[in-house]
Amino acid sequence: MSRPLRVAVVGAGPAGVYAADILTKSDVDVQIDLFEKLPAPYGLVRYGVAPDHPRIKGIVGALQKVLDKPQVRFFGNVEYGVDVKLDDLRQLYDAVVFSTGASADRSLDIPGIDLPGSYGAADFVSWYDGHPDVPRTWPLTATSVAVLGVGNVALDVARILAKTADELLVTEIPSNVYEGLASSPVTDVHVFGRRGPAQAKFTPLELRELDHSPNVEVIVHAEGIEFDEASMAAIRSNKQVEMIVKTLQEWAIRDVGNRPRRLHLHFLEAPVEVLGSDRVEGLRTETQELTGDGSVRGTGVFTDWDVQAVYRAVGYLSTHLTDIPFDHVSGTIPHRAGRVLDLDEVPMPGVYVTGWIKRGPIGLIGHTKGDALETVTSLLEDAASLPRATSASPDAIVQFLEQRGVPFVTNEGWRKLDLHEMALGAAEGRERVKVVSREEMTAISNG
Repeated sequence: MSRPLRVAVVGAGPAGVYAADILTKSDVDVQIDLFEKLPAPYGLVRYGVAPDHPRIKGIVGALQKVLDKPQVRFFGNVEYGVDVKLDDLRQLYDAVVFSTGASADRSLDIPGIDLPGSYGAADFVSWYDGHPDVPRTWPLTATSVAVLGVGNVALDVARILAKTADELLVTEIPSNVYEGLASSPVTDVHVFGRRGPAQAKFTPLELRELDHSPNVEVIVHAEGIEFDEASMAAIRSNKQVEMIVKTLQEWAIRDVGNRPRRLHLHFLEAPVEVLGSDRVEGLRTETQELTGDGSVRGTGVFTDWDVQAVYRAVGYLSTHLTDIPFDHVSGTIPHRAGRVLDLDEVPMPGVYVTGWIKRGPIGLIGHTKGDALETVTSLLEDAASLPRATSASPDAIVQFLEQRGVPFVTNEGWRKLDLHEMALGAAEGRERVKVVSREEMTAISNG
């Protein structure tokens, strides 16, 4: 074509940025606009990774380099389905890639799960990461807490709950989060996994980080450290599983120290009911046994745990996007090699998907690169036959958003906010202090 291929990417988390990066490295002349409903980019890297994970957040530097490329523009504080719709994007772009991720909590169907004092992990993560669209306070009143799930998010939640606020003051947490955590009376955090230690979904690094706090005693309850044939096969064939199991076994037999807070790891305990009438007063679990293939079955032995709050960390869930087909069972957009399929399972011309909303919330951040490569490969294969945008001028989207009165944030504006947050941090001897209010974020960016 005589002009660059114009592509809109909806969602500026790792999946969307990786897609933009791969497009810029292709042989095709492209112009890419990244749209993000929040005033800041990076998605779950900014709003889903615990603040005491500086190594993981090192990926931010690589993502920013993509945003700084001349072929890429950032439009923050622009919500798909509200500020701009699919028909609008199709008029302005030759192709649209959806990479909106997964940020809602997957439900858990057990009695009492909706009692006051029962929370989704994603909501709590959004609070302690300073997400602009969640309340500024969190009800941290429990002395004993249950966390359901044994993935990385469950361990993040358990670690943040168990640590003292002063330990986290060196991170980028906003003042409201510090104040909330400082008021917490918690002494015990119990993490429950339905299956055995060889089936845990967290990483060795995440596990070992639990034991780094001088104020938190990590206690592995030995009765859940059991293995069947499938468990042993996993240990022999997977170095990561072997490291996890070895660490858990060592912790299970060591003497318990006297640190003021305790973080308990329970395996082969399935939550069956949240107890209480007006609010959470306990948790009932059923002891499980391994069946030989890595699955479990109930033993009929039940235990009631004295907890006053329950956090379910059983997975993230994507949300339905306006004008885009959605599989509500899997929580994904139906696709074929990244090409979005309509209700008749026919590819929608020029519409693509990548990331967690494509494959489900599985895998680490780096796994989204493979997703993006498959999707971008399909897009480039289709390039010659894509329906052409009717308004292909790069200025058209700017005029569109200005006419709608959308206070969008550009990459230049984001860098202003970025520098402002780092200045706030420098004043306190920290790398950064997050600005939480959406209004304040956009005012600083556009000031």
